[in-house]
Amino acid sequence: MFDNLSEKFNRAFKKLANKGVLTEANISQALKEVKLALLEADVNYRVTNSFLKAVKKRALGQEVQGSLSPAQQFIKIVSDELASMMGEHNEKLALKNGELSLVMMVGLQGSGKTTSAAKLAQRLKREGKKVYVVSADVYRPAAMEQLKKLAGDMGVECYDSNPQQKPLQIVKEAKKQAQAKLADVLIIDTAGRLQIDETLMNELVEIREQVATDEVLFVADAMTGQEAVNVAQSFNEQLGLTGFLLTKMDGDARGGAALSIRAITGQPVKFVGVGEKIEDLEPFYPDRIASRILGMGDLVGLIEKAQEHFDAAKAAEMQQKMRKNQFSLTDFQDQLRQIQKMGSLTDLMGMIPGMGSKLPKNAEVDDKKLKRLDAIISSMTLAEKENPSLMNGSRKIRVSKGSGTEVNEINRLLKQFSQMQKMMKKFSQMGGKKEAVRAMKSMMGGGASPF
Repeated sequence: MFDNLSEKFNRAFKKLANKGVLTEANISQALKEVKLALLEADVNYRVTNSFLKAVKKRALGQEVQGSLSPAQQFIKIVSDELASMMGEHNEKLALKNGELSLVMMVGLQGSGKTTSAAKLAQRLKREGKKVYVVSADVYRPAAMEQLKKLAGDMGVECYDSNPQQKPLQIVKEAKKQAQAKLADVLIIDTAGRLQIDETLMNELVEIREQVATDEVLFVADAMTGQEAVNVAQSFNEQLGLTGFLLTKMDGDARGGAALSIRAITGQPVKFVGVGEKIEDLEPFYPDRIASRILGMGDLVGLIEKAQEHFDAAKAAEMQQKMRKNQFSLTDFQDQLRQIQKMGSLTDLMGMIPGMGSKLPKNAEVDDKKLKRLDAIISSMTLAEKENPSLMNGSRKIRVSKGSGTEVNEINRLLKQFSQMQKMMKKFSQMGGKKEAVRAMKSMMGGGASPF
């Protein structure tokens, strides 16, 4: 996400990198490029102008003039103002303690409301909430069936909606059931239209007012850019939205909707959809997004992903195995699978500070390679995984056929795994921090990684 914007911002900053002193002239020149980058990213024109004025005012003040590195300080100002434009901090759902909270999902047809409702239910369930879901889309029975199936897959209870009833009646009865089951949150999936109409709005306003919803989240396709912002503004005026959930953020290289929507409506983006899997929903952190746009990564986000998907007990066990030089292909496969749960490798690399700007334009780290490595290891016997030296020619041919890969891929994996084991043995024998760092650098730079 934001690839095009990042590239253009970095181009503008490079021109300032060698300037010992920033003048009004060279700041204005850089801001012209920043302005063009924002407009090409489909950021609202008024929002863009307001942003540029704020940056220029700070950049021409003592804040930059007294800095040891004016260019870097300028980048920090841009980062701060980007975060401010998007809301500065993540805003959580306003859920009540000890009683049922209602979250209503609204938006146009095709924006991904039903899937987003399920993703949000999954996230809240992981946070320890008892969640109940209901579909009030009486115009599209398939939506009711879709939500019911998704809820069943997640182990979340779903109200059995009757398409013959009115949406308000469905929601009222679902609320009673959710309260009876002592649920913490009721998520309401509502109907959408191809465009805003009076009937749709009347239904939503009726639900909003008569069942006292705590949150009204507008679900928008991020790839529609300014159009999503315009529609969101109309919904906000009539419904009083409390926040936004942007879908398909992983496919939006521009980012106009994410950058504009808070400034135009006054309401925050609370979540973003970053993939097709049910767990691919993340809280929206403006400061981290600003940092990623400017190529500074998102180390906190990366750590949080690791904490969410990595088993602490397994990690400790793995550490012991590495120290004793007992790390096997079975262990390596476990690590591969946990990395895959964290998401796309390209996205993960973009979260490492300084790494995003080093990736070639439109570079994609092939996630399929991880699956091929997984398939190779899965086709081995337990004895072969524990002792890869058993892998002779006939065994490799068998594994090649079983995994749908080439023998040279198996040879490459075995060679690199052997190199990795040697480096781990060296690492375990080193007591000093400097030696450990050298070992890790050697392992990464020496081609030992099978990615």
